[in-house]
Amino acid sequence: MKAQRILVRVEDMGQVTIPREITERLGLAAGDLVALVNTPEGVLITPEAIAALEDLDQIGDALRASGVTLEEWIESGREIRAALYREKYGSEPTTEPA
Repeated sequence: MKAQRILVRVEDMGQVTIPREITERLGLAAGDLVALVNTPEGVLITPEAIAALEDLDQIGDALRASGVTLEEWIESGREIRAALYREKYGSEPTTEPA
């Protein structure tokens, strides 16, 4: 898709309005979060859900590169949280029924 240049005015306190055609295409609604990334060319604005997915993709790539499965990673997090709990409270953590 070719980049389309759209001009918007900077308002008081640095606010800009993202045009409706863009918010609709990105599925943005009032109150949604967007991520701002400072680039050499300017500022890239992405829906936060997309930024989070990109971060998760990078985590997945790092896990695959190190030979760790998602299940192993999740379990190590449980072990770390349990150790921190023991260190802080001096007892074993209890598990609440889901």
